[in-house]
Amino acid sequence: MPLMEHLRELRNRLVIALLAMVVGIVVGFFVFDPVWAFIKEPFCETPAAGQLRPGECTLIFSGIFQSFFLTLKVAALVGIVVSSPVWLYQIWAFVTPALYRNEKKYSFAFLGLAIPLFLLGTALAYFIMDTSLAILLGFAPSDTVAAVQIDEYLSYVLIMLVIFGVSFELPLLLVFLNIIGVLSHATVKKHRRTVVFVMFVFGAVITPGGDPLTMMALAAPMVVLYFLAEGFMFLRERRLPNTEDFSHLSDDEASPLVEDHAPVGDPAPLDDPAPLDDDPPGSSKR
Repeated sequence: MPLMEHLRELRNRLVIALLAMVVGIVVGFFVFDPVWAFIKEPFCETPAAGQLRPGECTLIFSGIFQSFFLTLKVAALVGIVVSSPVWLYQIWAFVTPALYRNEKKYSFAFLGLAIPLFLLGTALAYFIMDTSLAILLGFAPSDTVAAVQIDEYLSYVLIMLVIFGVSFELPLLLVFLNIIGVLSHATVKKHRRTVVFVMFVFGAVITPGGDPLTMMALAAPMVVLYFLAEGFMFLRERRLPNTEDFSHLSDDEASPLVEDHAPVGDPAPLDDPAPLDDDPPGSSKR
């Protein structure tokens, strides 16, 4: 495909994706109230939610435009989610012509697993968010009141959902690298302890607040998914044709390039051909 046609197709698909997002954002404005009630629910489950107005779940805002931008952010979030089938298809349709048949098959499988894993991560984040908020707000002295900014709370929720959703995709990335031949099961097994330790450190550093519950809630499922990915690599490599394994060699040891079935040396000389008879048939030598 010529370059100009390729760029024209990219432009058309971007326009379609952006229009779908705009339509989704408009829908988000209409469904703002139930979506905001769903987002606010984890905070409403904490004891600090009713400190300003007893019996009511209260968040505050301090700027003139803050409430408008809150509505816009929530509507944009709804628009991205609602329009995701459209813009995901546009990305798929643009990339597909450059893929081989087996790559298309794997990409279908990965897309089918990536979306449920992302949703599973966000669901887990939403489920533990009320307990995590209660732990974080519980460190405040008893003679203080928690006046949580509405914009700060929304940022916390979005960060939690994105971090948990994306983190659940990391084992799928390991499987993808194994399928394309970049990462072997032997390498994953060799560094297993280090990876598990790094996952717990990652859970402690990346989560907002860094409380132990959130860290464990993020790291433990990642470790389970990591072992599932390692098991898939092991089973997949067992089904591959047997090839010579050099994983036991150290980094400084060269792999053998010549098989030891026969000694290496000069090739055997060819049998001497029969001498040619220069005399034509029937002639006699003098």
